[in-house]
Amino acid sequence: MRKLVFSIGLIFLALVPPAHAFEVENHISVGPADARRVLRVISTGDAEFFEPTLRDFLHDLPDVRIEYTVASSGEMMKALDEEGVDMDLAISIATDLQTKLVNDGEAQRYSSPTTERLPAWARWREHLFAFTQEPAAVVLSRKALAGLPLPENRQDLIALIRDNPERFQNKVGTYDIRTSGLGYLYATQDARTSETYWRLSEVMGSVGVRLYCCSSQMIDDVASGELAMVYNVLGSYAREKSNTDDVIVLLPQDYTVVALRTAFIPRDSKSPELAGLMIDHLISRGWQAAPGAFSVLETDSWSDDTQALRRIRMGPGLLVYLDAFKKIAFLREWSSAVLQ
Repeated sequence: MRKLVFSIGLIFLALVPPAHAFEVENHISVGPADARRVLRVISTGDAEFFEPTLRDFLHDLPDVRIEYTVASSGEMMKALDEEGVDMDLAISIATDLQTKLVNDGEAQRYSSPTTERLPAWARWREHLFAFTQEPAAVVLSRKALAGLPLPENRQDLIALIRDNPERFQNKVGTYDIRTSGLGYLYATQDARTSETYWRLSEVMGSVGVRLYCCSSQMIDDVASGELAMVYNVLGSYAREKSNTDDVIVLLPQDYTVVALRTAFIPRDSKSPELAGLMIDHLISRGWQAAPGAFSVLETDSWSDDTQALRRIRMGPGLLVYLDAFKKIAFLREWSSAVLQ
């Protein structure tokens, strides 16, 4: 009898789907509960920013509901690459991880008149599509800077912190790049552009820099007075949240790293047609999808001729710093500079 009960238990366990281990930050359902079709989206974008775009997309699709799951870029990678979670659309600002997923065969091809309008740098292999350009910004508290000169570039930031350590002690924030995919991407691109990044990292480390997972939390802490400055946060979030005179959003004049928010259709999507329509919608409404960002179709202000802008390019070159040995070496150097 014991053997029979044990066998039945094994059969029952085999029928129960395994719980997903990836960590979900937020989840919203948009659209009718009894919708005939469902679009499952996994995204690094905050729900509060994307919900208006989701509702706009559903305006002419009354039979569709969107299940929108928010996860960090690292958790999103785990969900799609390791756990095979069923999703119809993947949206992320961590372009390197998106590129790796596509390169590893985790995406399916999509093409439409809308995607064909994209400049060559905004699409890769007809699988990965950019819809906004988002600069890495510095956000400062005007109150904390009272009586001090407003910095314009990284050298100014270095001098500002070095000359006023008491003003900035435990009051500077940035990404913890050990856990944040976007933070790691920004840091590696920063370091590739200029050695100034390492000098600034050391100076921030000398005043006890505080490490964060997310742009929103850093920006909120500047607005509340908890922090005096944060480095390399999403410029779109900073502009959207800087609704107070005490918050200053700075795009460094020496250079500004510009990330691309991208989307692709996972290989096993059960609603690829709906996902394709959403990609077209995101491209067409890039400004709305990420308030404060710049649409990839908006080229006047964000041309390649603007020397201060360093757009992160999609392609195999982004995979360099995802190599295990290179990543370990980079994190070791970063830890030495920041975790003093």
